[in-house]
Amino acid sequence: MADLAENEASRFVLEGVPIAVVKDSAGDVFAIGDVCTHGDISLSEGFVEDDTLECWAHGSKFSLKTGKPLTLPAYEPVPVYQVQITDGDVHIDPAVTLAV
Repeated sequence: MADLAENEASRFVLEGVPIAVVKDSAGDVFAIGDVCTHGDISLSEGFVEDDTLECWAHGSKFSLKTGKPLTLPAYEPVPVYQVQITDGDVHIDPAVTLAV
């Protein structure tokens, strides 16, 4: 967890699934699908603002908590993954998405 920069997204590929991982200013860690649903763009290259991750290409903001797009042009949500912190290590199972 110490390797995660605050208010920045990092891209990880777990079992072939691209995931954007964000540590917010409160130290909470979120994991959402890394591919914007509007275009095939990596969200981890975007901008973290409050509890959103903004796609750098077209400006859609996705909620880190729900995966729902909060601005157009995206209208489909991205998956949200359960995050567990154990002894400072971040654990994400790409097969388990949260229903929100």
